[in-house]
Amino acid sequence: MIRILLVDDHTLFREGLKKILSENKDLLVADEASNASEAIEKVRGNEYDVVVLDIRLSGRDGLDVLRQLKAINPHLSFIILTMLPEELYALRAIRAGAMAYITKNQSAQELIQAIKLVAQGKRYVSNRVAEKLAQSFSNSMVQTNHEKLSDREMEIMTLLARGKTIKEIAQLLALSPNTVSTYRQRILKKLNLKNIAELTYYALKEGMIF
Repeated sequence: MIRILLVDDHTLFREGLKKILSENKDLLVADEASNASEAIEKVRGNEYDVVVLDIRLSGRDGLDVLRQLKAINPHLSFIILTMLPEELYALRAIRAGAMAYITKNQSAQELIQAIKLVAQGKRYVSNRVAEKLAQSFSNSMVQTNHEKLSDREMEIMTLLARGKTIKEIAQLLALSPNTVSTYRQRILKKLNLKNIAELTYYALKEGMIF
């Protein structure tokens, strides 16, 4: 039996996913967590085989949470399950320690297959991600500008491009407005952009927002 911890801040989604997974006799949703603090508490106090984790949690970057959970229990296998397209975050997630990256528009059967594979210590990635992984080991690989952003910078960039204000982002990510402003300037500089209008256009063009 594969023991699973579900970490997602949407209750209805967790309930639906738990019902789907419970139909497979090899899988057991042993626990759920709605935020980073709950996930950390659960991992510290219990044993699981696989953690299914959203990349975006209220006030926290899911990849930061992944790294923290992995530090608590290095033997855990992690699956990122998210709405964010794999071309933007899959490599970042795998580098952070995820064994699989599944988008929420993929089938339940694909998630079940991924859970069973990562529980055996194997990766589950699409052909596109596998190709990007292979390319990432090449010194000749040319990065796009946004691939040079840190995980936090990428998160703030997408929020800015969606029209969030500095104050709103600060509240959402539990940062000070000054810190968010510093990130904003750093992001614009790395992307060689002048303002938020140009940043929004860039994000739309690259398929980072819809």
